[in-house]
This record gives sequence, C-alpha cells and structure tokens, in this order.
Amino acid sequence: MKTSTGNNATLFYQDASSMAEMIRKKEISPVEVVKGHLDRIAAIDPDINAIVAIADTAIDEAKKAEAAVLRGDELGPLHGVPFTVKDSIDTANILTQRGSPIFEGRIPSEDATSVSRMKKAGGILLAKTNLPEFSYWIESDNLLSGRSNNPWDLTRTPGGSSGGESAAIAAGMSPLGLGTDLAISVRGPAAQTGIVSLKATHGRIPMTGIWPRAPRRFWHVGPMARSIRDLSLAFSQLAGPDGFDAYSSNAVNFNGGIAQYPYRPLRIGWMVGPGFGPVDAEVAATVKAAAEALQNLGLFVEAVGIPALERDFALDVFNRIHVMEMKPAFREATAGQSDDEIYKMAKTMLSLPDTNMADYIDAEQAAERIRDGYAAYFQHYDALITHVLPISAHKHGESEFVIDGQTVDATYLQGATVPLNVTGLPGISMRFGTSKEGLPINVQIVGNWLAEPTILYIASLLESVSTVRDLHPNL
Repeated sequence: MKTSTGNNATLFYQDASSMAEMIRKKEISPVEVVKGHLDRIAAIDPDINAIVAIADTAIDEAKKAEAAVLRGDELGPLHGVPFTVKDSIDTANILTQRGSPIFEGRIPSEDATSVSRMKKAGGILLAKTNLPEFSYWIESDNLLSGRSNNPWDLTRTPGGSSGGESAAIAAGMSPLGLGTDLAISVRGPAAQTGIVSLKATHGRIPMTGIWPRAPRRFWHVGPMARSIRDLSLAFSQLAGPDGFDAYSSNAVNFNGGIAQYPYRPLRIGWMVGPGFGPVDAEVAATVKAAAEALQNLGLFVEAVGIPALERDFALDVFNRIHVMEMKPAFREATAGQSDDEIYKMAKTMLSLPDTNMADYIDAEQAAERIRDGYAAYFQHYDALITHVLPISAHKHGESEFVIDGQTVDATYLQGATVPLNVTGLPGISMRFGTSKEGLPINVQIVGNWLAEPTILYIASLLESVSTVRDLHPNL
C-alpha cells in the first residue's frame, strides 16, 4: 500500500467518495488519511476553533482499517474514511458536552444511531465539532468551547447550529460529517462556508442518541460534505428505521442512489419570495442563475409563488410552536444551575413568554396550511429552487441586518429554511455563487416528501455546471 499522497492539499480537499476509492485501490493508507487530518486539525484549528474533542480511538481504528484492506476483506462504502460529528450527537466513550458547562465531561456509553451507521459503513470517527449551547442559535458560540470562525474570513461566523461541522469540512479538517437541523442548522452553515448538506424528509434518519429532541417533529440529523455524491452515499447509510425513534418508520426506507430522469424533463420552480422575508440582490441573482442553468440543461423551469407562504409566515409559525415545546427541555437541563453556567441563548429562550393556547392552536393550524400549500405546489412541480440564506456569512455577533432596504433581526436568516422544518420536506444546500466580498452563496433545492433521489439528481446537475464547486478557503 502506498503511504504518501505527495500533496496534502489534494488529500484535504478530496471528497469522501474519492478517499474511499483510493483506500480500496491501496493508493493511500487509512492511517495516512487519519494522521493527515489530525495534523491538519493541529495546524489550523487554533484559528478556526471548529474541533472540541479528538476521538482517541481514531488511529487504532485506522490501523484496523488498513489491515482489513491488506487482508482483502469486504469493505464498507466508507471504509477508512474519517468523519466528524456535531457535539450534540452521542459518541460512545468520546466526550459529548452539548456546548454547555452543564454537560462538561459527559461521556456517553453508546453511539447515536447515525454515528453507529457511519461506523458500520467503515467510517472512522475523527473528532467532535463545535455548536451553540444546546444547539440553539445561528452562530456557534458557547461558554465551554468558545466561538467558531469561518475559514473564509475569521471575522465571520460559520453559522449555527452545525457551524463547527461546516467550518471543519470547508477547511479540510474533515471530508464528511453529521449535523443537526431544527430550523436552519445543516443548511445555513453549509451556505456560510460553501459546502453541501442534506436535511432529509423528517423521519428518514433516526434522531436516537441526539439532544435536544423537543420539538421532535422539527428536529433532523443529516450529512454535511464536499460533494453531492457524498451526500447520497452518506444518506444511503443513514436512512431507515432503528426501532427506537418512532418518527423513523418502515415507510421511509431509502435504497440509495441519485435518481435519473431520461423519460421526461423535470418541472422546476424557483423563488426568492414573497413568503421568505427580504433577500439580498446578490443572493437572488444566484438563485436565478441556478434556475437558468437547469433550464439550459433541458429542464422545464419557471418563476413561481406559493400562496400559503404569503398567508402564513413560516418563521412566525415555527416560533410560536417551538417556544412552547422546547422550553421544558431547557428548564429541565438548567434546573439548579448557576447563572454563570448558562449562556445567552438558553437564557433568552427561558425568558420568552409562553405561547398562549389560542396562539399555539392557531400556529398548528397555520402549519397545516403551509403543508397543504407545498402539497399543492408539488402536484405541478418536481422541485423548488430557493436561497438558503438571504445574505452571505455575516460578522460575528451581529443581531440586526439591513437586507434589500429592510431592517430585520437575526432570526430572519431562517426565513427560507424553516418552512422545511415546519413541513418536514427535504432540502439540499449547495454552493452556486460568490458574493462581491468573495464569500460563498448557496442555493436550496427543495423536494416533495420522500423525494431525496430527485433533489440529489438536480443538485448533481447543478454541480456539474458550477464554476465554484472546487474553490476552497486560502488556508
């Protein structure tokens, strides 16, 4: 087996599928891959602060993986490939501290289902990644492990709540990882760092072993990576019931693969509003460019609107429901804790007034109307192209933005992503543009329920014509 790539930069920015293929062909050693990424972390993470714990089993697992290759064993699709995991996801015998001093030193005895499945596919757990306290905010900062920085510009955020994961992948510290998503949290960070991510249909991937789970019907776990084929590969290993998460049922099995549609042109709609809040002109232009690229590839594409999103603003609906359902979990976690152990976002959540029952019921009915609105849309279209974020990655600590002449608070950054949590629809975040400041701009590809193969196919088409997919931070 060869033991040198000759070019570490080439290794760091390979996708997971390429690494797995090189390992199978004995062109590179799993030990070299893992050690190379650990060296990369040691060299650049002090500036980025994406990594909160190193898996002390990584080198031993890499040696076992190398021995399996040399013996000619049957290898999993991710054999020998390192992966990282957001620190809200349980990892057996490895710190999982949830971004809070309250959970400092916590070591689970079992892996979350998603972690176990990645390992079963041959992946090697490399490290845990940073997040906001309790996975609750759009910037990854907390009292225990501090603030993560965007590798494109250290003065900016890599997003939240899976911001450490997005920064690690973008910076070449990991080829593949797991994040969680309540309203934006795998798709927004991917957009802020220019990688790809998938929030699958709710229930496709079990949430077993992940905290918090309230409100369970809005929470998702999903893969984050460098290529669409990596998303498809990881999803094929992650999806399916586990017998513990009741939302993960036999009805949502996934056999893997990216769909092909030689028999008819897909029908694609695109929109940046109304219904999502204000959008920056550069971002809107990127969405339009992605739509035009698909049209040039022979798909039927047109500008659309979804009236249900105009009637009921999904972000408002989400806020009224999730505050009511999430606060009990925060109260339980912080009970008896001193003020100096609780960071600002948990304090903010706990200080919010409870949603009164009339507003809660009205929000539930509005959520049903939004679901019905998307169902009506997908009677006529196969997918929807939108923005992910209304702006590119913002400076640390900003809480108010002027977007297209309107002043909005930071929660509005979730305007185009939160509808998919309210409805459970699948969505992919992928880069298709660059801001005038040189920052990534991603688009979101939304599919019908259980239609991940369709949106993976559309994303693969966009990836094939993108001029920005091979750009990386200058680190």
